[in-house]
Amino acid sequence: MNITSRNFLVTPQIYASKEKRFVNMIIDFAGYYIFSILIGMAVGFIALLGIEGPLDYFSNISRVEEYILNLIIGLTYYFLMEIFFQKSLGKFITKTIVVLKDGSKPSSGDIFIRSLCRYIPFEAFSFLGDQGRGWHDSLSETYVVDEVKFKIKKETELELELIGKPLE
Repeated sequence: MNITSRNFLVTPQIYASKEKRFVNMIIDFAGYYIFSILIGMAVGFIALLGIEGPLDYFSNISRVEEYILNLIIGLTYYFLMEIFFQKSLGKFITKTIVVLKDGSKPSSGDIFIRSLCRYIPFEAFSFLGDQGRGWHDSLSETYVVDEVKFKIKKETELELELIGKPLE
């Protein structure tokens, strides 16, 4: 039986701390580079198979093309991680998770907006405000919460709703 609380709301008490958000950013920066290296290795492997077109292309791209490629790699990294797991590499390590205001899983559209907003200039510093929510959180209407606090709050709210109701 998959019962969810109708009254659940994400509150600042379960937000991930600024320290965890900072650690997430550093780890995800490394994750982005690892992802980039894997893509480079795949292009190199394809070249070893005799298909040198992609390698030739990437060897001669302009600065603008390089910037666009980095944007695509970053969007892909965050989008795939958060759409499948609700977490990036950093969030796995810090035990945080991305949710909507009602605690549900964000849609692919929410995650795409969230990923795209990361490329707003100076966005990396936006989580330093009072609530510790970055622009990529507020513009996508998502929240990064401490996973343990989130689960405890969700279970507590569900148990409170079930008081006095017959078990099925």
